[in-house]
Formats: sequence, C-alpha cells, structure tokens
Amino acid sequence: MPGHFVYNRTMNVKRRDANRDSDAAVSRIAAAIGEPARARILYCLMDGHARTATELSAVAGVGASTASVHLNRLVEERLIKVLMQGKHRFYSLDGANVASVLESLSVLAGGPRSKFVPTTPSSLRAARTCYDHLAGTLAVMLHDRFTTQGWLAARSNDGEYAYDVTPKGTRAFAAIGIDVDATRALRRRFACGCLDWSERRFHLGGALGAALLGVALKRKWFAREIGSRALSMTNTGRNEMLARFGVRV
Repeated sequence: MPGHFVYNRTMNVKRRDANRDSDAAVSRIAAAIGEPARARILYCLMDGHARTATELSAVAGVGASTASVHLNRLVEERLIKVLMQGKHRFYSLDGANVASVLESLSVLAGGPRSKFVPTTPSSLRAARTCYDHLAGTLAVMLHDRFTTQGWLAARSNDGEYAYDVTPKGTRAFAAIGIDVDATRALRRRFACGCLDWSERRFHLGGALGAALLGVALKRKWFAREIGSRALSMTNTGRNEMLARFGVRV
C-alpha cells in the first residue's frame, strides 16, 4: 500500500517541522529570559505593577539605550507589553502565563524577591483626583472589586483597556445614582482602565470613572484638600465603601 506509506511519511514530516518550530520558539523565549538584565526586568514586573523604561533601566543596571533594546526584545517575544498613558509608556508582564513561567523558574532558583514600594506621599497615595476621576489605592481597590463582582466586562478596543457595564453593574451603579445609559451617551470614552500613578495598576477612568467621583463628592464620601489633588475619606465614605462595594478602608 504505497499511498498509505507516503501519507504517513508526509504526516511525520509535518509533525517534525511543527516540533522544530516549537523548539525554536522555546529556545528564543528561554534566551530572552536568560539574559541577566532582561531577567531583572521581568522579575521586577512580577508584582503586577507597571513601570517606565527609565525605572526598568535602573532595575536592570543598564543605560537607557541598552534598556530600550532589551525591552523591545521582551515585547517581541510577548513576555511584556506596552501600556500607553498619555505621553508616557509603561511596561508590564504580558499575562498570567508569563508570570507562571517566571514563578516556576523562581522555585528552581530559590530566593525571595523584593516587593514594589511606592514613594508617593501617603496623602496622595490613598485617594486623589486623576483629571476628573478617582485615583489612588482606594480607586484601584474599587476597580478590582467592580471587575471581580462582574459589574464591568473587558472588551477589545485597539489595545486600550476598555470596559462595558454588565446588567448587574448597571443595577449596582444605578443604586448609587449613576445613569449608565446617559453616561455612555456622552461624547468621550465611556469606561477604561487608567494606569494609576502611585499603584501602577488600573483604576477606573472615562465617563464612568468621572461619574463615580461626582457621586462620591456629592454624597460627601470624600472631602477635597485645599491646594491639593488629595481626597480625605469621611466616616460616611468608609461606611459606604464597605456597605455598597465590600471594600474595607
């Protein structure tokens, strides 16, 4: 049965070619991780906080131009991704799979890793305004709560971290006085992830984020500090954060 023999041989060749391609990809990724400066960059980003090229060049112990080459290589291998925030570029790990691989390598290598330590003044780090929406530690906590509770659903928007509000979220936001349909109709981005300056994680931006800050100020959950972007949480605000959002501060 010569036809059968040729078919099997063809299948084996295709399989060998696929294995070679896979082996080559693994080799490239391993080489990208294995360079010491790039490894320091990757492990620095393991804490989930995005960082600038300048910060990562300091972590890697290399100059700005060399850091740029390393970052481009890591982006090419899909180990990190670039987040655009206004005129600034921030870098973070490209997903949980990358973190899982690095974590496994850490187990093999042993040794603890240092944690991200913000240098932002405490008054600004806790809660502040970011243009027209809420930022700071509390804002990041609320963003995470909205997503884990299923109020926000991520959607693709040319690389931007954008969200839709689910029916459950529509009801929850309505309960605090936010009309989701009216907010969506505004001529601006509706709901998006805004990378937090101090936490280097996302808080809620866009029209929905602005509406949330408006409600928080109107209901006196926060008080503005004169001459500063800092916001002071009131006792009412602490009670409302826990009762409405399950966030303890």
